[in-house]
Amino acid sequence: MAISFSFIFYSVMLGFGLAMDAFSVSVANGLNDPGMNRSRLLRIAGCFAVFQFIMPLAGWVCIHTVVEYFKVFQKFIPWIALILLVFIGSRMIWEAFHEEEEMDEKLGSGELLMQGVATSIDALSVGFTIAEYDFKAALTASLLIGLVTFFVCAAGVRIGMVFRMRLSRYASIVGGLILIAIGIAIFIG
Repeated sequence: MAISFSFIFYSVMLGFGLAMDAFSVSVANGLNDPGMNRSRLLRIAGCFAVFQFIMPLAGWVCIHTVVEYFKVFQKFIPWIALILLVFIGSRMIWEAFHEEEEMDEKLGSGELLMQGVATSIDALSVGFTIAEYDFKAALTASLLIGLVTFFVCAAGVRIGMVFRMRLSRYASIVGGLILIAIGIAIFIG
């Protein structure tokens, strides 16, 4: 697959959609520690970015190996992508209205790793959506997703340090809508 403007745009938008869970948690982390120093902020954003980079690539590897053995499976990839992204997006929107975030006093390394895994599980399913890519394109898409996540989460921590928690609800709604739109686009395209 050739790396084109539309490929980069799609990957960046996918990154924004996937980063919204991590953004919400980053806002909460910023609210929880308004005096956070720069290195801690970068550590939080970096953790989320690494997981958001690894998970789509891991999903791609898993699906790519399955597709190699079962070629008939390829025709179901758009359906799987649609179902997963609509489910994930809908869940994000639902949680925005039904979930209240509890904040701990200090965020330890273990808690940060758990947050990184929890907010990136959805990104594993992106391997379904990029299964048609060659490895170079999948790696590039995953890198773009990770970069977007880093900047979104760094901004989330800063916003959380300044504003109130209600912003995270809107971020989850926007992220969910983006994922649903991408799922529909993959299915149609």
